[in-house]
Amino acid sequence: MQAISGKKIVNMVNITKKSSTLRKAIASATLCVSKQETIDAVVQRKVPKGDIFEFARAAGLFGVKRTSDVIPDCHPLPVEYTAITFEINGLEINILVEVHTIYKTGVEVEAMHGASVTALTMYDMLKPIDKGIEIRNIKLLEKSGGKSDLKNKQFPEIKAAVVVCSDSVFEKQSEDRSGKTVIARLAQLGIETLKYDIVPDELSAIKKAATELSGTEHQLLIFTGGTGLSPRDVTPEAILPLLDRPIDGIMETARRYGQERMPYAMLSRGVAGFIGETLVLTFPGSKSGVEETMDALFPQVLHLFKVNKGQKH
Repeated sequence: MQAISGKKIVNMVNITKKSSTLRKAIASATLCVSKQETIDAVVQRKVPKGDIFEFARAAGLFGVKRTSDVIPDCHPLPVEYTAITFEINGLEINILVEVHTIYKTGVEVEAMHGASVTALTMYDMLKPIDKGIEIRNIKLLEKSGGKSDLKNKQFPEIKAAVVVCSDSVFEKQSEDRSGKTVIARLAQLGIETLKYDIVPDELSAIKKAATELSGTEHQLLIFTGGTGLSPRDVTPEAILPLLDRPIDGIMETARRYGQERMPYAMLSRGVAGFIGETLVLTFPGSKSGVEETMDALFPQVLHLFKVNKGQKH
């Protein structure tokens, strides 16, 4: 919330940098009645206002789908799946709401809102026959999906090398920004960059750097620059023949992510894969291109190190 000239402006959280992934959330609420006769009426479908379970389930579905209409900072999102179930335990009716989406942000508020609307509907339908009803314990039980599964995870066991491929930076005609951005972003993940180098846009220089820096103490080797279509952009031609195991999906993901944000990302020719035990990635040369590629790939791409050692997904 920002204060401008005495006025308060509420800004929605910016999720444009996030990627769409499968996200799930499960929330619960408990409706407590005051007498067994109320439970009997519910079970026997004798509540005067109608079938409490069917009405409440329908209301809960609407509650899930309309969350962004009543919670200001919730983004409208596609609800791919919702399940609402009930369990009677003594004088309590336990409500469980599970919501799935494939989107850039999670659905935990949607699940909790669905649980609360379901409980309120049941309260409204039962209050004529029971004045002692209470709604208790609306809470999130679990959530998954997106980078939240890896949030705050550190990778100090991974050591990196970063190589800037640029004639102008090599000749000190311009200052490197992309390589330093990579190093700073890796540091946020607990990854130390042991080697930082600048080479010209030449096949031999790039190949030499890749050969010398892979298979040593560096588990991660990132090149930035030279992935475009100008005559001097030769990073893919230098790196691709050296890869023991190319991984096409890495840069396909980066290009798809970039294409959703600017129209020229499809022209990037970056490649990725393993040279021995070293994961090699080739990024664009611009600072914005580097930032978008890091947003698209990290930290989930680091899962490759476990897979490469034979561990299961």
